[in-house]
Parts: sequence; structure tokens; C-alpha cells
Amino acid sequence: MKQIFTFFILFTFSLAYNQALSKKQDYFVQFNGSQLSKKVSVAEVLNHSVLKNYKDGKAYLDINEYANLLKLDQKVTLHGNYSDSIPYYQITIPIKSRNDLKAFLLKKNKENDSHAKATIEDFAQYSLYNSGDKKTTMGWNDNYLVIFGLTKKYSYNDYKPLVVQDTTTTVAVGDPVEVVAEASDAAVVDTTYTDNYYANYQKEQTAFDSIQAIQQNKFIKSLFENGFTAPVSDKVHDGADISSWIDYASAMSGFNSAYKALAQFTTYNKFFPTQKNLGNFVKGINLDFYFDNDNAHVEEIVEYSKPVADIVSSINTRKINKNIFNHFPSQKPLAYMTYHINSKAMLDHFPGLSAEIFSNSFLFKEDISVATDFISTIIDEEATATLFDGDLSMFLYDFTEREITVNTFEYDENYEQKSVEKKIKKSIPLFSVIFTSTHPTFADKLIQLGVRKKVLVPKGNYYEITGSQEYGNLFIFKDKDVIIVGNSIDNVFPKDDSFSKDIKKELKQNYFSAKVNVEKLVQAYNTSKESNASEIKKFNRLTQQFTDVTLYSAKKLVDNKLKFELKLNSAKADKNIILQTLDLVEELGK
Repeated sequence: MKQIFTFFILFTFSLAYNQALSKKQDYFVQFNGSQLSKKVSVAEVLNHSVLKNYKDGKAYLDINEYANLLKLDQKVTLHGNYSDSIPYYQITIPIKSRNDLKAFLLKKNKENDSHAKATIEDFAQYSLYNSGDKKTTMGWNDNYLVIFGLTKKYSYNDYKPLVVQDTTTTVAVGDPVEVVAEASDAAVVDTTYTDNYYANYQKEQTAFDSIQAIQQNKFIKSLFENGFTAPVSDKVHDGADISSWIDYASAMSGFNSAYKALAQFTTYNKFFPTQKNLGNFVKGINLDFYFDNDNAHVEEIVEYSKPVADIVSSINTRKINKNIFNHFPSQKPLAYMTYHINSKAMLDHFPGLSAEIFSNSFLFKEDISVATDFISTIIDEEATATLFDGDLSMFLYDFTEREITVNTFEYDENYEQKSVEKKIKKSIPLFSVIFTSTHPTFADKLIQLGVRKKVLVPKGNYYEITGSQEYGNLFIFKDKDVIIVGNSIDNVFPKDDSFSKDIKKELKQNYFSAKVNVEKLVQAYNTSKESNASEIKKFNRLTQQFTDVTLYSAKKLVDNKLKFELKLNSAKADKNIILQTLDLVEELGK
């Protein structure tokens, strides 16, 4: 009976795999060798001493051996689907010679000491490779190699649930009745695994893998028998050296699948957001990489649905409170981040977005609207938004050594723990956090409350925060709509506005801007007691290579897409940044 049941399961799998694969792509990755090869030679990268030394330490890995078979100056792609009933992946690589690739695989197969050897078959239009474990299938012709795999996993449960029989007998109240236990011929159901669990599992797993391999071979045949066409996607960008795209709704299906495994343990799982709802907000996400001589940068592009894009645009578009610039530093700090959003617009749209996210078959939008209307009624969005208008800036000015008071614990002669105050010298960061609040009274009343509770101590035009001094003397300073929290009061009164002028230019186009000055940050660290001679040498070499790291995000959405750009700027431009980075790795490793 067990074998019949197993056959039925595998037969069902076979019928399922005979369906056509979905043409829908849930993700697409393109390595644009034709673009990158214009900037840097593949041979230069592969023959760099760092990779050569790595190869020498790995006798089994010869990078050039693989490179000689592949056309890495052309486009290599990876795509697939994981939301359909038949999930799969496909890697497509241009090759130089069909016969050379076959010879290479035959050589590797001969060197393999495994009992299960791979098989290679030649057909008119293509050649076919199946690994010994039947998990890897490859096909290739004169121009392309395709690595294909079905990613559905086989699950196995070789036990029966415990069957509980109700043997309770109703007895009338009266004289005692003697209960006689009778022997039962009923089989006892055991919840333990059967003795041949592993053997059965191995058989069924092998059968499942064989069916997978057969279907993979069929798909390879369908790709090559009528002439192979390399996969393309209009979702990726040909201008990028590496471009990738993922369908956000499909990606959430992976999360949902993992969540459903745990959902049985809670009664509230039906109230959580669904894949469909989240997919209505974000259509897809791109991640693109660019490698030039003077910089390497990454662009993340999030494509929203039209209604959500309009909301995001209204949140990102904010008229900045100019008073905040009065307390920006005079000179460029070691690092900074400045972020400006329309908090009122965010609060206005929050109820509607929440209703859309959480609406499902158990919670209708009309049901959720009751809660969102209630929240909107008791919360005045316009008044609440004045508590934090949306301007937020953070600055790291420097590092300095200061004597600070810390609380530690010691044990007395009776081995009892006691708190002890100690003064120690420590290198601490000098920083500030600046934000705006246009509420007419809240900030002032909050500060006065702190004074009454002796949490704040007036120090002229600012207030010192009592308590731990681990990060120096923390303070709060308020100037009109601007509130500052930090530990370096001198830096919030700039002598000139040269730095703020530069920031204003950046913020005309961007709602978010951040920068880390590598050279200044390393110099500050080197002068601290935290550093040592070996680290100083390595960090100094780092400053010779890279100047800064920047991060921007534009206010304006183009075609409902929001862009984030992270850039690593190089101090040199004599060679591609990939080679520069390999040079740096080599020197730091000495």
C-alpha cells in the first residue's frame, strides 16, 4: 500500500511538471560584460596578483581555465520564477566553443572520484550534461551554455498520526458495576518513525530527483531544438555594469511561505498583510552597479504603483525650515546625514495606506475604515505634524579625549556588589542631532518639565542633561523652531555658512543627503588612543585610495520610480576602481 501511495504522489508530481513553465520572470540579473569590458579588461582582473595568489592556494580552482571557455565580454544572465507552481532558475552564459566545453566537462568528470558519474549526451543542435546526483542539468550549443534547475523541494513524512478512540461508557447511577477489561485485537498506532524510514525516504527522494532531471532535460531540449534565443528583460538597464530586478509581490510570496509554516501556531495570522496587498504598493526593485575609474556606485530604484507614487512624492517634497541651516557647522564634518520629509502628508495618508495593506478576506476595507476613521478623528494630523515637522540632520564633528564619569560595580570585603563612580579618559565622538518643531508650546513645556524634575540643568542659553557622562556632557538647545541634542555646544554656533551653502544646493534636488569623509574620519581615529601602529598604517593607505562615501535620494519620482544612489569616490582615476580595489587588498594583506 505504501508503494502504491508513493507511486501516486510521484505520478502527480510528474503530471505537474509536464505543464509549461511560466514565462513570467520574478527576477532577472544581467552581468553586462559588453559594457564592463569597455572599462576594464577581463584578463587584467583575472590575472591580478591577488587572484593569482588565491588560485595558487586553491589547486582545484583555476580561474583562467573557466575564463578560457566563456565569453565574459558579453552578457551573462540569471532569471527565474519562484511564485509559480513550478519554480525554476536559468543561467545563460555565452561560450567560445561547444567542443572545448565538452572536453572540459569530460576531464572534470574523469577527475571526480564519486561513484555516481555525470552523463554527457550529444544531439544535433546541442549537448546535454546531467550531474551524477541528478541535481544539475546543463545544455549548450556553439554559442551559449544554459544551467537550468527546478527548485521545488521534496518533503517526506513517514509516520501516521496517533488515533485516539473514545472508550468511555455511560453507566447509570446505582449499584457499583464491575468493569472487566477485555482484550482488544485493534492495532496499536505508534507515533514513532517506522524502522525503514530512512530507506523509504532515500527511495522517494531518488525517484523525485529523477523526475526533476527528466523534466529539466525536456526544458533544455525545448530551448535548443528550434534555435536558442538568449533571454532578455526590459526591467534591467543596459547602461549598468550589473543590473538586477525583482518582482516585489513575488518576493513577498517567499516570506509568506515561510510565515505560513508558523501561522498554525497563532490565531491572528489571518489579520496580517497579504502578498497581494504589498504588491499593490511596490511593483519592482532594481539594484544596479557601476564601476568607473573615479568611483563605484550602486543605484537602488523602487517602482511604486501610481497612487502610492503620488503619496511618496508628496511626502518627499517639503519646503525646508531655513532656521535649521543656522546651526550647520562651518566646515565639512567627518560625516553627516540630513533628511527632510513632509510629516503632515505622511500622517494624512497613513490611515488609507494602513487600510490597503491590511485589507483581506477576513478584514474588509470597510471594517478597517472604522478604525482608521477613529484614529483620524482623535488625532489632529496638522497639529501632530508640528511636533516634528520633518527636518532632521545629524553631524559627526570629531573625536576627542575627555575625562568622563562612569558608574561601575565593585565588590566590598563582604563580597557584596556596590555601585562606584569613577573618572576615566575615553575617546568620544562629538556629535549633534538637529530637528525642527513648530508647535507653539510643546518643546518649551517639555524642557521646563525636565528642569523641574532635575533632568535638565540650565547653562546659559542651553540645558545640560544630567545622568551618565559616557558620551560627555549632553545638552539640549532650542532656538525658535530648531531643537538640538548633542555633546559639543561650540559646533552649533558656526562662524560662517560655507558648508550650509553647499548642503542647500544638494537639497534642492534631494530630500535625503549623507556623506562620510574617509580622510577626515581616519585622521580623527588615528589621533585617538583607540588606534595602534598597524591600524594607522592600513587606514592611511585607505585614505590614499578613497576620498568619501555619499548617499543621495532625489525628491522627484520619474515614471513612479524613487532612486537611491550610494557612491564610493576614488582619490585616483588612473585605472578602473575594480583594479584599484584589488591593489588595495593586496597592500593591506602584506
